[in-house]
This record gives sequence, structure tokens and C-alpha cells, in this order.
Amino acid sequence: MNIRIKKAMIYDLDNTLFPVSDIGEELFKPLFDKIEKHGVKDGEFTKIKKDLMRKPFQEVAYKYQFSEPLIDEGNRILTKLTYDKEIKLFEDYPAILELPGDRYLVTTGYKNMQNSKIEHLGILKDFVEITVVDPSESDLTKKDIFYQIMEKNGYSPTDMMIIGDDPDSEIKAGQDLGIETVLYYKLALTDLPTGATHVINDFRELASILLE
Repeated sequence: MNIRIKKAMIYDLDNTLFPVSDIGEELFKPLFDKIEKHGVKDGEFTKIKKDLMRKPFQEVAYKYQFSEPLIDEGNRILTKLTYDKEIKLFEDYPAILELPGDRYLVTTGYKNMQNSKIEHLGILKDFVEITVVDPSESDLTKKDIFYQIMEKNGYSPTDMMIIGDDPDSEIKAGQDLGIETVLYYKLALTDLPTGATHVINDFRELASILLE
């Protein structure tokens, strides 16, 4: 059997390379405190906290109809927020380093926060390119970045594979561009099916997907 060579393997960060729940309560405490102080509907606070560990603040604010003052205060907090302790990767992470092709990391979030996570995960050297899509600074989306990677490097959609945990973000963007997608389902954060080309629970399964 031969392994299919993907020239570009594009990975998400949060809940794909590490579980945000490991650091979320500590990292987001200033934001959680502010939201609780402003007041939310009964029973929604726990849901909001859970969503903030999975989705961009802007999406969560829209979903729960945050007030403009709360959105402004949340943005101010998150723009400055960083994490300064070691973060543990998922135990199967080393498997992606064994696969052929260039590795790209594309993540959505506030730049200071995301870059601090990347630094304390110790993965800077593992990727040829790292892009933080910051909704507070730009209207660009992951789909835009995937297309830029494709155009800049002369890749075709079949040269690429996108791996992540969010069907509504990187998986949907990959589908729209005709790129093979892999839903990383280790934390089972969404219902199946999701429309992804493949579903895995462990990065070691990627090798078998690439075999033909």
C-alpha cells in the first residue's frame, strides 16, 4: 500500500491539539467574572462558559445577546489576555509529526491569547506557518486563510487536508473549498454526522486514512 502525500496538512489549535478545558477556567476567569457581574438569564452562565471554550467570543456574544457595554468590556479583557503556564498537548499529538507534507496551524482568536498558548505548548517549530485569525482586527475567516495558503503555494484542493474539531468552522471552510476534511472527535464536542470527509478520535488514525 502507498501513502497519499498531502502537500499541506492544516490543523486547528483549540480542542484539536490540546483540550481548552484544561486551562479555560483559569484563562477566562476575568471574562467569566465580568459576564456574571453583568447578569445573564437563569441557567445560561454554564452554557456561556462552555461555549467560550469552543467558539469565538463574537459568536458567543451574538448567540446570547450580550449588551454592547458587555461586548466592549469583553473585547478589552480578551485583547490583553494571555496564558503563561505550560500547556499539555493531547497525548497523540506526536503522530502528526510523522506524516509527510508541510504542516500549517490556523486558529481563530485574539492574537495575544492564541500566541501565548502556542508558545506554552512548545509547538512553534512544528509548523511551516502559523496564522491567528483575530475577528477583533479583521473580517478574514479561516476559509480566506485556507484559500490564501492554496494560492500562495500553488496547491490544488486535492493537495490539502484540514483537521479540526469544529464542523461549523474549519470543517465547513474546507468543504466549501473542496478540500478533504478530518473531524477530530476526541472530545466528542458535537453531534454526528458533521459532513466531514473523515472522523477520527486519535491522530494515529490519520496514517490509515492516507494509505491507499
